Amino acid sequence: MAILDPIKARPLAVRLISSVDAGLHTELKLKPEQRSLGLITADIDDALYVSIDEATKKADVEVIYAKSFYAGAAHASGPLSGEIIAMLAGPNPGEVQAGIQAALDYLENEAIWYSANEANTLTFFPHLIARTGSYLSGVAGINPGEPLAYLIAPPLEATYAIDQAMKAANVRLCLYFAPPSETNFSGGLLTGTQAACKAACDAFQDTVLDIARNPVYFMLG
Repeated sequence: MAILDPIKARPLAVRLISSVDAGLHTELKLKPEQRSLGLITADIDDALYVSIDEATKKADVEVIYAKSFYAGAAHASGPLSGEIIAMLAGPNPGEVQAGIQAALDYLENEAIWYSANEANTLTFFPHLIARTGSYLSGVAGINPGEPLAYLIAPPLEATYAIDQAMKAANVRLCLYFAPPSETNFSGGLLTGTQAACKAACDAFQDTVLDIARNPVYFMLG
């Protein structure tokens, strides 16, 4: 694999519950009007997080649960578990089906990770979201529709690259994912104008690639 080759996440299992059982409805704290539920697992967690946010823009659905699994897809509880499970709730099966399809389309075509070395052992996610949906705007504490730079890499690379990204662009750090996360990555969510978020993504990528090329470097000057 070459440097900057794209890495696509895979959906592993998908199901639609047309009418949620009353007991599960209560346990999940669904709203009265949320009668249908979509379930998705995937092999890369952050790719699915941004994809379910896209679903909230394309259908009348709400992300009512999304959680990464410990130790990543390589140590999942089963072959269809992956790194994450997400749940989309909506008023009817049609809306939830539309939300699932929007999430899967985004997962396939937009939520792209990249390799920082030829061995494909160092991967990162410099993802620009031009307009957030209800899910990620809530996670980041910003207004729906505001841009977001969603930046993920291994812990040292992410921390150093986020610092460089914030120095390179007029952005604000909304959330820092301190290591270790469930999947042992790190990263952050940055907001600003769309152009500023794009500049932050570019700086983040350049920095991760630089660390991959020259990992032990700390000299001044």
